[in-house]
Amino acid sequence: MRYRLLGRTGLRVSELFLGAMTFGENWGWGAPPEECRKIFSAYAEAGGNVIDTANRYTEGASERIVGELLAADRDRFVLSTKYTLTTDGADPNASGNHRKNLVRSVEASLRRLGTDYIDLLWVHIWDPNTPIEETMRALDDLVRAGKVLYLGISDAPAWLVAQANTIAEFRGWTSFVGLQVPYSLVKRDVERELLPMAAALQLSVAAWSPLGAGLLSGKFSRAEHDGPARIDRTTASERDLTIARTVDEVADELGATSAQVAIAWTRAHRPWIHPILGARNVAQLSDNLAAIELTLPPAAISRLDEASAIDLGFPLEFIIATTAEFVYGPSGKQVDGRIGDIIPER
Repeated sequence: MRYRLLGRTGLRVSELFLGAMTFGENWGWGAPPEECRKIFSAYAEAGGNVIDTANRYTEGASERIVGELLAADRDRFVLSTKYTLTTDGADPNASGNHRKNLVRSVEASLRRLGTDYIDLLWVHIWDPNTPIEETMRALDDLVRAGKVLYLGISDAPAWLVAQANTIAEFRGWTSFVGLQVPYSLVKRDVERELLPMAAALQLSVAAWSPLGAGLLSGKFSRAEHDGPARIDRTTASERDLTIARTVDEVADELGATSAQVAIAWTRAHRPWIHPILGARNVAQLSDNLAAIELTLPPAAISRLDEASAIDLGFPLEFIIATTAEFVYGPSGKQVDGRIGDIIPER
């Protein structure tokens, strides 16, 4: 396992993050504590150092299990958790990104995790009812108090993240250094605005559901796979199944598993993307971890890109494809500019 710097910080984070959404059986499909320990040990032995959880994962059981697993060597790992989601549906202030919920959520997370600081705190989802200025100032207060070291944001529009970091920069507050979004061969819409924004602002990206909720693992597209799945097979579109079959074909040609190919693809164009691995057992995790050893040949990447291609839409399609020659003339193609850093060649 190799390491990259988190955003514009000096913090070293592993190529792959370990997701703890499956830690605990409270939701009916997670892993029991003893299996969680095996999963965590396999990840740590592979060199992984980031474990990602949230205050609502398995109704708090995930944070408690993670806290127990890290207790013996807390400082060795980058502990990542989230806040926003309601912890009491009857209380309107027990959710959202306002200061009251932030303080209450973080204090409760610290107790469940058995620690006095969180390495990386994520805003779990955009709360349109809370001004972003309030959120950024409240988050900065927690950083200054030493309870949180770094900040990230998940599941939010690109314009909001850019606005938040601009406000923080001008006011001397702590900025977001990471973005967490769903990204896979069957979910590429973040390429339109969010990934270019992350590249421009130098945000590290944590990609959740890199296997498309299991669609790209072979469970749906290979006859020999018939295990439990998080989504109903009947909801898979023909487009998604076509992509999954292409992943299977590439995997067979390379002597890899479908899951390894799907995970490797998420980093093929952008090495600053960190897939979050979520597993219910140690066998699944071990298979997924092997993706870091897989380098996809250019022909395989192109094949996967083509099978899963999306329309970038306006304005990117208009700026890059439709008007480029009109704007820059024939010589524009001779310029090695910044566009490739923001939007990899399609």
